[in-house]
Amino acid sequence: MTGTPYSFASLMEITKRPSVVFVEGHGSWLKDADGKEYLDFVQGWGVNCLGHSPRILVEALARQAEKLINCSPAYYNETMIKLADLIVKHSCLQKVFFANSGAEANEGAIKLARKWGQKYRQGAYEIITMDHAFHGRTIATMSASGKAEWRQLYEPKVAGFPKVPLNDLDAVQAAVNERTVGVMVEPIQGEAGVLVATDEFLKGLREITRQKGILLILDEIQTGMGRTGKLFAYEHNGAEPDIMTLAKGIGGGVPLAALAAREDICCFEPGDQGGTFNGNSLMMAAGCAVIEELTKPGFLESVAATGAYLRRRLEELSKQYGFGKVRGRGLLLAFDLPKETGPKIVEEALNRGLLLNAPRKNTLRFMPALNVAPEEIERMIAILGDVCQVMS
Repeated sequence: MTGTPYSFASLMEITKRPSVVFVEGHGSWLKDADGKEYLDFVQGWGVNCLGHSPRILVEALARQAEKLINCSPAYYNETMIKLADLIVKHSCLQKVFFANSGAEANEGAIKLARKWGQKYRQGAYEIITMDHAFHGRTIATMSASGKAEWRQLYEPKVAGFPKVPLNDLDAVQAAVNERTVGVMVEPIQGEAGVLVATDEFLKGLREITRQKGILLILDEIQTGMGRTGKLFAYEHNGAEPDIMTLAKGIGGGVPLAALAAREDICCFEPGDQGGTFNGNSLMMAAGCAVIEELTKPGFLESVAATGAYLRRRLEELSKQYGFGKVRGRGLLLAFDLPKETGPKIVEEALNRGLLLNAPRKNTLRFMPALNVAPEEIERMIAILGDVCQVMS
């Protein structure tokens, strides 16, 4: 970056960031302070499901800001009711609690499951989670996660999260005991490198949890809101959850999350759960605009078709350069690299005006806007191909 007056000294360092400073974004494109444009295939880790500053979201926020921004979650507001109704209408669940981030929604899911276990399962509290899972950055959600790098971080963590390998039903069966209240799983482990829970595994989890009288909790923070070509990933296999968490795409770029659950397991009492900004009118308006757009006739079918096209082009590129098999679903895809060159590829792509993500050093992940255009996919493939050619 050249010619910009920015200093980064006042910001707490929590990750290594390039010196580029973004100032504007529209659709699949970002512009930095020097006027350089970048094609964005990260989209805030899948947050900007409709791209940067989509008109429908800008207009919904502006209209709502003129009317009411926040009146406290101690009161009902119109858009809160509307968004809850939309989630219930389009999902298999009947009750919704709103939050501000995925970690907060998952924290709420853990609380709800443990409260239910206290009331109806003789105090059961353990939630079986998966190796390599990522459920958030609060102490409890880090404890639930299976990220190896976190094992000794911020000790002591919260107890009660036995881990099993993804796609191993026998291991799940063996882990269930009288302390077990539920199983928590991501349909696709995005932060682990797009590791897919098979349809057979998820259907098997649904059967095990029903047989054992425990809860199935789906973390759909990355897979929900159309990312896989269905509004929710569980629709691919029919493994309907008892509890589901949503974030990222549900707000289209603003901080919004939701905890949805079956009515018969909702056992929070007044004072058990809350949050100062939860359900505020402004964020609710954003969520309504997003869901209304995603559920328009043909939208999700278009996501599935675009995802198939992106997969095919990535498979061709991967074959050309000897990379791994493309995995994922819809517009959440990844492949492995033969060496730990992911960060270098990401850096070189940035220099050439392309934003990519390497969740692991040997993996590239692709999470474009759900309305990404075919010509933008072709542009991404061309830039990435040039980078691979230079680095091969």
